[in-house]
Amino acid sequence: MSSISRPSRKASGKGLTRDGIPCPSAHDPARNRHRCGIAWSKFAVRSILINPRYTGHQVWNKQRKDEVLIDVEDVALGHTTKLRWNESGKWVWSEQIVHPPIIGREIFDQVQTMISGRAAAPAGHKPHRRQHPYALRGCLWCGVCDRRMGSHWVNGAPYYRCRFPAEYALANRVEHPLNVNLREDAVIGNVDEWLAREFAPHRLSETIRDLAAAQQARTITRASDDEETACKIAECDRKLAQYRAALDAGASPATVAAWIAETEAEKARYQLAARPAPARTRMSEAEIKAVVDKLADIALVLQDADPDDKAEIFRQLGLKLTYHPGRQLVEAQIEVPQHWQMESVRGPTAPNYQCVLASEFFLDADGGAR
Repeated sequence: MSSISRPSRKASGKGLTRDGIPCPSAHDPARNRHRCGIAWSKFAVRSILINPRYTGHQVWNKQRKDEVLIDVEDVALGHTTKLRWNESGKWVWSEQIVHPPIIGREIFDQVQTMISGRAAAPAGHKPHRRQHPYALRGCLWCGVCDRRMGSHWVNGAPYYRCRFPAEYALANRVEHPLNVNLREDAVIGNVDEWLAREFAPHRLSETIRDLAAAQQARTITRASDDEETACKIAECDRKLAQYRAALDAGASPATVAAWIAETEAEKARYQLAARPAPARTRMSEAEIKAVVDKLADIALVLQDADPDDKAEIFRQLGLKLTYHPGRQLVEAQIEVPQHWQMESVRGPTAPNYQCVLASEFFLDADGGAR
């Protein structure tokens, strides 16, 4: 094979997703717990294209360690070690094939030439973009695809957006708009009012009882969900066995391969959903009261807090907002931290989330809350 086609990495990822071929994180979810595995990304495609191990050779010296000053203005602070990539000409290749190759060295070299040819020239220094404050940073989730929404600034106002390519929606059988947008001021006021209401002095006893009851409800729901997911995984295994039997019986390999790829991708998604949750001990009402007393003090200052301080408070509260664009509804949930200490708004913390408070806010057609 002397020449190869030149689809873009993005087009290749879309094609693999469309054909039902599981991406690496979906194929091996146990090693990729930090990834959602819903579809191929262009970065996964690129990582595979530039990996020399697919040629069957072992390769060394791809990276080097550089000692750099921690602070050039204060050399007394010393040095730190940085890993940096070496140019491909400095790589050391094994003389012999050490494992079965997937592609030949010639094709690999062609691909590297194509990738380097597409690389743009180093850009000149550009002024740093202004950092905008987002009070709900990291708290908003899309109710259609259950992914975290990203923040962006539009016409002088903070918005949150979920972008979902058509191929992702096709692979996951989700009817998802290309973009889902939500303006921050459409919901932030309701969040502040809800927290102030829940932690008002005259309601603290009721809030504590609600939190205690929520622990038992969550245990029952989790067990039901686990059982349903296990049944779906078993159904996928049954289908896979059936498809392989059909292949042995002489069915079309191309057709059966497509069925198997689609079912394996579906099974991988269920396996991701079935990840065991960390063990949680139930809190007593006395423990809940101690936490709620701290939260009540914070809820009082939310109304006039700086957006960055609000974002940190919401993070420590375990706030999760899920936006359902079709119903113009925002579901709010707080997982109250069991072991929670807060010396300052920006101080470090490692909470163990446990109890739940929940509410919901409806939005007007123009994006405002009602």
